Amino acid sequence: MNDHYYTREPASASRPSTCAFTWRGHPMTFVTDSGVFSKGELDRGTQLLLDALPSLSGEVLDLGCGWGAIGVTLAKAFPDARVTMADVNLRALSLAAENARRNGVSCETVESDGLSALKERRFDAIVTNPPIRAGKQVIYRLFAESADRLAPGGALYIVIRKQQGAESCVRYLESIGMDVEKLDRSSGFWVLRAGKTEVEA
Repeated sequence: MNDHYYTREPASASRPSTCAFTWRGHPMTFVTDSGVFSKGELDRGTQLLLDALPSLSGEVLDLGCGWGAIGVTLAKAFPDARVTMADVNLRALSLAAENARRNGVSCETVESDGLSALKERRFDAIVTNPPIRAGKQVIYRLFAESADRLAPGGALYIVIRKQQGAESCVRYLESIGMDVEKLDRSSGFWVLRAGKTEVEA
C-alpha cells in the first residue's frame, strides 16, 4: 500500500533524490524522498504559493512542511523571519532539518499533528500547502487551529486547487471570522491570504 504524505512513519523504502530551484535570487538545493509529498520536484501549487507571498518577518510557521520547500526557502530569503517547520511525518521532518543545514539557514522542526505540539505559540504568518487527501475534516481543523494561533495582524497563507474545494475553503474561512483575499488564481490553483476580521471597539 502506498504511503500518504501525512503518514507518521512512511513504510515505503527510502529512495532519496535531489531538487534545486532559485527563488527571488536565492539558489536552493534540497534532498527529497519517497513517502514525502512531491518527491524530486517543487510542485506547482507550492511554487505559486511562494511566488504570491509578501516579505515575511517575525514568527513564521510552515505547517505540514514536508521536505521543507517553504520553510527553508523563506528562512533563506527573509532573515528577519524566525521559521518553524511542523509535520506529522517523521521522514519529512528529518529531510526538512537536513535541507535547512544544506541551505545554511536556522529553522526549528517540530513533530506535530496540526498545531497540537506548538502549545500556545502565536505566529505572524502561517504558510501551508494543505494535505488535501487527508480530507476536508482534517483540512478545516488545520485552518481553525491556525486562525486561533495568529498573532494580531497575522495571516494564514494557503494554496488549494479550485477543483479540490477552493471556493468552499473560502466560505469556511469566512465562517470562522477570517477576511480572505485571493492573491493568485492561475494554473487551476487559488492562493489565499486569510487574516482575522478586525472587530471595532
